[in-house]
Amino acid sequence: MNTLTTPAPMTEEEILAAPEDDYMSPRQLAFFRLRLQDEQSQLLNNAQQTTSHLQDNESTPDPSDRASVEEEHTLELRVRDRERKLLKKVEDAIARIDAGDYGWCEETGEPIGIARLLARPTATLSLEAQERREKLKKMHGN
Repeated sequence: MNTLTTPAPMTEEEILAAPEDDYMSPRQLAFFRLRLQDEQSQLLNNAQQTTSHLQDNESTPDPSDRASVEEEHTLELRVRDRERKLLKKVEDAIARIDAGDYGWCEETGEPIGIARLLARPTATLSLEAQERREKLKKMHGN
């Protein structure tokens, strides 16, 4: 077996049961890379479907029907805009895996934690650092 190949990713159950000193092991990183790549593919697929849908010119003579179609398009575009921002975060997370920084808090350098990364694979801050940041935002009204 070639030792330079990427290790098989772990399952979510294996990651949750892993000892703390396995944190961000090659197998855990492979798990998160796969999860992020799946999300990236889904987001790109959604964008492609929206593009196709919007290009299908639904010509409706009735003004109220036309307004409904336009409202649907507006909502769809709003969702895709949120997904576009998420796609950037997913790409950044994959880049952090490549750089060896994934799973570590940008502010403190401490582990972000498996449970948090499972819930939000694009997280860049530990829960404590995120709460501090949100508290500061609230205090300063930003």
